[in-house]
Amino acid sequence: MKSPNHIAIIMDGNGRWGIKNYKSRLIGHEFGIKNTKNIINYCLEHKINNITLFALSSDNLKKRSKKEIQNLFALLENYLKKNIQFFKEKKIKLNFIGENTNLPIKIKAILKRCSNETKLLKNKLLMNIAFNYSSKQEISNSCKQLAKSQKPINQKNIAKYLYTAKIKDPEILIRTGGYSRLSDFLLWQCSYTEIFFVKKLWPDFKSKDLDLIIKKFKKLKRKFGS
Repeated sequence: MKSPNHIAIIMDGNGRWGIKNYKSRLIGHEFGIKNTKNIINYCLEHKINNITLFALSSDNLKKRSKKEIQNLFALLENYLKKNIQFFKEKKIKLNFIGENTNLPIKIKAILKRCSNETKLLKNKLLMNIAFNYSSKQEISNSCKQLAKSQKPINQKNIAKYLYTAKIKDPEILIRTGGYSRLSDFLLWQCSYTEIFFVKKLWPDFKSKDLDLIIKKFKKLKRKFGS
């Protein structure tokens, strides 16, 4: 089996890693966001064309403390500002998926800037960042847009209005952190995705771990219901 075209990752365990190693959830999130570069470089090296990272769910935004959310906003803003040139040099197109509501003006601005500055790249890697994201809301929004279009309501047309409509569904979904659940992430897109639950917390998950999963994936015989 050839290498996957699209990998999705639920980057779970940052806060727990920070508490365990530094007694600080914030430091865990800092190490977590830095760890994404290892995976990005692996995807570039192995010509994996699409990656979708679950950075912040809509439920996280509603239910976590105001202080933690503000820290996450600041981390994302700083990370994007520091790495925008890296993304452009490496021809990485950034695409933010999720709701634009309830986000600070500064965050909306940096997300828009990064999208605009990379959207015309002849990209080697499309990186979807799911931020303030809910798969149930995505499907609901798709159905609403489809109803407005007056096109027939069927699976093919619903898929056309999803955030990931322009790319194929992920062949692999990885969740780090030890939990075996999807947590409202790409529920429609992952109907036939191979799912790998990993005990390692996200900051400890390295490119060698991804390589091992891809090797396991290549040995699978995918039947798609046949």
